[in-house]
Amino acid sequence: MQTLQEMERKLKNTGDLHTVVRTMKSLAAVNIRQYEEANRSLKEYFRTVELGLRAVLPSHPLMNSRQKPLKTLFLVFGSDQGMAGRFNEAIIEYVHNVLRDQDLKGSQRQFWVFGSKAQSLMEESFGRLDQTLGLPTSVESIVSRVQQVLLLLAGHLEKQAGFRLILFHNSPSGGASYQQTRINLLPPDNLWLQDLGGRDWPGRQLPFYTLPREKLFRALIGEYLFVALFRGFAASLAAENAARLASMQRAEKNIEEALGELTKKFHSMRQNVISEELFDVISGFEALS
Repeated sequence: MQTLQEMERKLKNTGDLHTVVRTMKSLAAVNIRQYEEANRSLKEYFRTVELGLRAVLPSHPLMNSRQKPLKTLFLVFGSDQGMAGRFNEAIIEYVHNVLRDQDLKGSQRQFWVFGSKAQSLMEESFGRLDQTLGLPTSVESIVSRVQQVLLLLAGHLEKQAGFRLILFHNSPSGGASYQQTRINLLPPDNLWLQDLGGRDWPGRQLPFYTLPREKLFRALIGEYLFVALFRGFAASLAAENAARLASMQRAEKNIEEALGELTKKFHSMRQNVISEELFDVISGFEALS
């Protein structure tokens, strides 16, 4: 049977755990806001890139000359840290479902995974991975990680032409929830190109450029990839913190319930100890009398 001291120690440890969970919940909420703000900060920059593409795209030969790629490179964003519920399982299950797509059947597959927690799950599901990378640890470090990925992709695509590039990540969907997202990065989607190239120019004067059309187009696509990867990292990290926030909210509720039960037991045990001591005092007094 537990002693009063043991119960008091258990109550204190549970209270300390409650403090840790509340702190982690607050940090997750702050991080969600930071990563979402980082994502929104690129909105105007992405609009500038789109305007550049809109100026170059009309009658661009790429819009009518796409061939079906023989190989597909999947970029899957998971997490480096735990306590995020089914964050990694959800995105990997989503990848599984997408691979049933008829358009992806028969294509050679390669997987690049971001996040050590997702790595082992991906290996269990798909076998050997072609590349594993860590995630940025802050908003400030996203740019350097995106640049690293772009350099790796450039070297990879130079060696092996004819690649399709697809990005998978979780995205926040309000509060502490998130959803799975798929983005077809390369080759650019024909419908997207045609829609963008067919829009009217927003100003009175048409743009003028001196670079060769193909060179300018490739540069703009490079910027498009940069923005897409940056927003992918930011969205995934925001979603990870949303998942962690949901886990901490559940943990906080369970701990509060446990604290309530332990407090009741502690007060009951202390009352019993006090009663026993009073009985001993009364019994001793009666014996002396």
